Amino acid sequence: MGLNDSSPGAMRNGRGLSDQWADSVVVRPRTTERHITVHKRLVLGFALSILTLIIVTAVAVVLSIRFEECGGRDRDGGAGESGSRGAGGSARLNGSRGERNGDKADEETVQPWRNSRLPGSVRPRHYDLRLAVYMDNFTFSGEVSIELECINATRFIVLHADRLEVRWPTQRFLTVPAAPGFMRIHRHFPFPANQMYVVVLHRELKPMRLYRLNVSFDAAIEDELLGFFRSSYTLQRERRYLAVTQFSPIHARKAFPCFDEPVYKATFSLTLRHDPQYTSLSNMPVESGSLSDEDGWVTNHFARTPRMSTYYLAWAVCNFTYRETQTDSGVTIRLYARPDAISSGAGDYALHITKRLLGFYQDYFKVQYSLPKLDLLAVPKHPYAAMENWGLSVFVEQKILLDADVSSSSYQMELTMVVVHEICHQWFGDLVTPVWWEDVWLKEGFAHFFEYVGTDFLFPKWNMEKQRFLTDVLHEVMLLDGLSSSHPISQEVEQATDIDRVFDWIAYKKASLCGLICCCCCCCFQDYLLSHMYSNAARDDLWSKLSQAMRSEGRDIDIGEMMDRWTLQMGYPVVTISKNQLEQLPTHYITVSQEHFLYGQEVKINNSLQWQVPLTVAVGNTSTVCSESLIWISNRTETHRVGQMDENTWLLGNINQTGYFRVNYDLQNWKLLIQQLHTNPQIISVGNRAGLIDDAFNLARAGYLPQGIPLQLIGYLPEETSFLPWHAASRALYQLDKLLDRTDEYSLFSDYVLKQVASRYHQMGWPTNGPGTEGNVLQASYQTEELQRELIMLACSFGNKQCHRQAVAYISDWISSNKNRIPPNIRDIVYCTGVSLMDEDVWEFIWMKFHSSNAVSEKKILLEALTCSDNTFLLNRLLNLSLTSDLVPEQDVIDVIIHVGRNPQGRNLAWKYFREKWDVLNARYGEALFMNSKLVSGVTEFLNTERELNELKEFIQSSGVGAGPALPRALEIVEGNVRWHRLHRRQFYQWLRKPPSSALG
Repeated sequence: MGLNDSSPGAMRNGRGLSDQWADSVVVRPRTTERHITVHKRLVLGFALSILTLIIVTAVAVVLSIRFEECGGRDRDGGAGESGSRGAGGSARLNGSRGERNGDKADEETVQPWRNSRLPGSVRPRHYDLRLAVYMDNFTFSGEVSIELECINATRFIVLHADRLEVRWPTQRFLTVPAAPGFMRIHRHFPFPANQMYVVVLHRELKPMRLYRLNVSFDAAIEDELLGFFRSSYTLQRERRYLAVTQFSPIHARKAFPCFDEPVYKATFSLTLRHDPQYTSLSNMPVESGSLSDEDGWVTNHFARTPRMSTYYLAWAVCNFTYRETQTDSGVTIRLYARPDAISSGAGDYALHITKRLLGFYQDYFKVQYSLPKLDLLAVPKHPYAAMENWGLSVFVEQKILLDADVSSSSYQMELTMVVVHEICHQWFGDLVTPVWWEDVWLKEGFAHFFEYVGTDFLFPKWNMEKQRFLTDVLHEVMLLDGLSSSHPISQEVEQATDIDRVFDWIAYKKASLCGLICCCCCCCFQDYLLSHMYSNAARDDLWSKLSQAMRSEGRDIDIGEMMDRWTLQMGYPVVTISKNQLEQLPTHYITVSQEHFLYGQEVKINNSLQWQVPLTVAVGNTSTVCSESLIWISNRTETHRVGQMDENTWLLGNINQTGYFRVNYDLQNWKLLIQQLHTNPQIISVGNRAGLIDDAFNLARAGYLPQGIPLQLIGYLPEETSFLPWHAASRALYQLDKLLDRTDEYSLFSDYVLKQVASRYHQMGWPTNGPGTEGNVLQASYQTEELQRELIMLACSFGNKQCHRQAVAYISDWISSNKNRIPPNIRDIVYCTGVSLMDEDVWEFIWMKFHSSNAVSEKKILLEALTCSDNTFLLNRLLNLSLTSDLVPEQDVIDVIIHVGRNPQGRNLAWKYFREKWDVLNARYGEALFMNSKLVSGVTEFLNTERELNELKEFIQSSGVGAGPALPRALEIVEGNVRWHRLHRRQFYQWLRKPPSSALG
């Protein structure tokens, strides 16, 4: 829903001005005062008039107070709010029952607080926020003075507040700056349904005038990961506490009354008062600090921020230490963390790459970083991997602290990409912010794309942008986007509860493909950022800049028209390419058709969806590949001319999978491609080999292809020497493993996988910790390390005896020598394999090491290893400990439940535990968008029987409220699992029992 049409800059259908109001609004000049000569009698009359006015006003005030004391009922029957009691009154915002009924007709008909969006009649220009933080009892009190600009005449000030005890020291509303005076507040009340607070004035505010609203409040420092929340850690057996903010997307209102929508940008001046044993941080540097003579407390005044949205304001109160560096342009970078983590150097890596990244992005975007400093804060728990608050980015410890001696290259890569993502947000998100949450992908999509661009800059040999982007982004998001429960990248958001839906991998990963398009012309990035810096942007602003860039290069392409098909429609197409079947056309013509790809393809939800598809096509044979050609597909079926073909020529579409769609072929073309891979796979590029594997398995999963085609396709893998095709294959095989690991004929599948893995696994061998290799995770070639790791994981997971013996030998050596000689890059595989094969003593040993380790990456894989046991008693014990004790960090509870569910021996346990503890889990993680979705999908994705499907349906019916879109999506996935068993499992196992000479046989 857009703003009210009466507001300047009102939006319709998500499109509108880059900012809600133009900054160039001209203030109406004041009329020059005249010098007037008056008669004494006129003066006397004027004085009598003033006296009469005072008496009338006094009577009116008395009547008004009497009316307010009476309460009254609103037109919906709600009880009056007792919070508007006059000077010094307070109102608790959670649990109150509604607003008072006004005594004027306009209040009965015009109630903007009933709208889910703020009315837009006033806008904040500056917040002066002063807070006192009490860490001894986890509360805080504050005062906020908000400078407001009136846009449209109104008697209502509507802003957000949630769970705050609001106190009104005065019922006067001060006008500023040139005409000192006060406006009376008629009444004020919370409206909890929309987390709003309403101030009703005695008379209207005037457009283009400035006013100041002063509010005091108290609140608790919560223990729920949102708003201003608390966390803790242990140092030398002493429990220490810290408090930090997490305001995105709509939780600034939990910390202070504010206009908590992205478009209401303002500047902020923050003052924090706290016990001197703590350090306080915020977006800007400390401008001045003082020590109170009375109580010894510290008061820090932070510098004024640039214009920004409320959800990027941040502060923290902690007793962390830091290390710092400085960029060539003078920006100070500090990393704050637990004192023991800082002294061990665990933050040095992130600090080093942040310095390089700030310089990289400034050069790439040609826009300077806007603040004088950037702090990175590592906290023990957080609802997300990280949050990009401007100048104070907050990370969960596991995503920023690197213990070089024990961390794998995979862990380092993941950490690197999280840091790269958050630093990119300092431009895309902080500097230029989406107008509204429906376009959250404008920041998240770019930041996710630049995870790969920025990591390529840091480590060119990793080849992230050209290779891992394919398997980690494209392949993963297409799994979600192929469901009928998917949604467009840009979707309408009205209620606060709807915001949950836009924070998922569709917004992050599918939207990152837009970055690919924009990278065609880097100059559009600079133009886009400079045009909207310190302001807001909608999707059409981006398309406009990109179209201009295209036209400047002589390409007249309407980017908006093309991209609306991809951003305003859910899903993606499957493009089917066939050689010409019509005798009247020569053999160099192909027929191309498109349809909406769905895993449940027999359940079509919308047959009208079409896309503008940029299809690249190449033709080849056993010895050569012709140059590719680009074809634009706009209709359901089209015929196009390509190179000359004969019966031995194969077609290959979507070269290197640069397009967001799947490609299918006629069966004869699949046969030719399979033959090519088996005889000379190098003719087809690495990216295309990976793409063929991913498309084939998913087309078969959805019923577009016979089950034998992908199985015969990967028969060439013993000759595959590149990581990327193996990575694509392993992802597909693990998807099948979820479906089959509890079936009677599972050994047919596992034996087939081991047959493909064996020769390459034995050739690659195991990594070693030779002299000089400890602590250097970049020593070996990254691609070689990752391929070796992939093969070991496949071999151990599917039961290779030699792999099992090696893992057990490593664990036994560790126990006997008390020295861990297991190479860091494969520790998670070895730990899990050892726990699953060995006795209870090994489980207890790993449990002990989990508690004694201080390295966050090591603790993570030790805890996950405990979920690999075949002993259901131990798995039950771990589940109960995770939720009912302090032995498992709160941040890791969800991962424990999910990993128990991934264990075939623990699947029923995790599923039962999830249902029994749903109320507790949902209360703890429900508002943390990603955590709740991760929990639901992680526990349910392995369910694949009719009984489990019925249990899920019953659970949704009885307890589904509060899980947002996660449960409907989970239901569709489980229905798809059950459907695959019903329709395809028999054919799949028939092929494995006796593979025909051809996959098409």
